[in-house]
Amino acid sequence: MAAKLRKGDKVIVLAGKDKGKQGEIQTVLPAKGKAVVEGVNVAIRHVRQSQTSQGGRTPKAMPIDLSNLALIDANGKATRIGFREEDGKKVRFAKTTGDAI
Repeated sequence: MAAKLRKGDKVIVLAGKDKGKQGEIQTVLPAKGKAVVEGVNVAIRHVRQSQTSQGGRTPKAMPIDLSNLALIDANGKATRIGFREEDGKKVRFAKTTGDAI
């Protein structure tokens, strides 16, 4: 099945502690059905000091479920994604505006 959300897409969080936040997808984990979004679902990780790097507490974006994300359309609102064929190629389109992504 084709992926509805891909790396680089601008998304909004629909549910959870970060509801309403927006960000860009950094990585997608299709086997787990999750994605890492910049600035969303941030946790503090403790890093041990080494000879090359300073230790301490560093913020890290953790994966969030794909069902809690929605693509942002040209109007800046959340939209669902559909598929259609244009010129013999399968393309994604925003259901709210009908524009190809």
